[in-house]
Amino acid sequence: MPKRVDHTERRTEIAEALVRVAGRRGLHAVGMRDVAAEAGVSLRLVQYYFETKEKLLLFGLEHLTERFGERASARVQAAGGSPGPREMIEALLMAALPTDEDSRTFHFVYTSYAVLAVTDQALAAQPFIKNPDAAEDAVTHLLRQAQEAALLEPGVDAQLEAAGLLAMSAGLGTSILVGQRSPESAIAVLDHRLDRIFRTGDAARVRCESGS
Repeated sequence: MPKRVDHTERRTEIAEALVRVAGRRGLHAVGMRDVAAEAGVSLRLVQYYFETKEKLLLFGLEHLTERFGERASARVQAAGGSPGPREMIEALLMAALPTDEDSRTFHFVYTSYAVLAVTDQALAAQPFIKNPDAAEDAVTHLLRQAQEAALLEPGVDAQLEAAGLLAMSAGLGTSILVGQRSPESAIAVLDHRLDRIFRTGDAARVRCESGS
């Protein structure tokens, strides 16, 4: 009896191959034949699942976004059983920094997609362009939670700070990729910014106890 093919698994394997090749050579230099060779399958099979390079790129983008979500979730879990708003925000920001091989590939390939979208209308029309908005909404929500719990410094604008933190994380990630800054230095910059937004432990406790 012939072995049953898991089409979802096969498509994921091909997407993983795309990400690996793009992580080494850049997305602009990747062709369907390259992806087939990396995945150890025929070009015909890649074309069967995706038909065109454009469809392959779009599926690869969705897969990359899912991987980022998994990385962020893993960091949140590593923060402990009940992480607070700051720990949650740190998990989101740090997950995007290229501090190891997986995160380096994510940042490099995701940035490549964004650059290609400037000139590729099909990519520009995809939902991934809105992902930064979703991330901004999530960080804004966490900052407002912290504000309600008197964990932020007075006068913090949650939405502006969320936009600034995400922009800072993206810029720091690129500076790591090009060798301008070390991962440790980038993390220190983010920590410094978070320290200026969040109250210190003693100050936050006194504020909560005073009810102000």
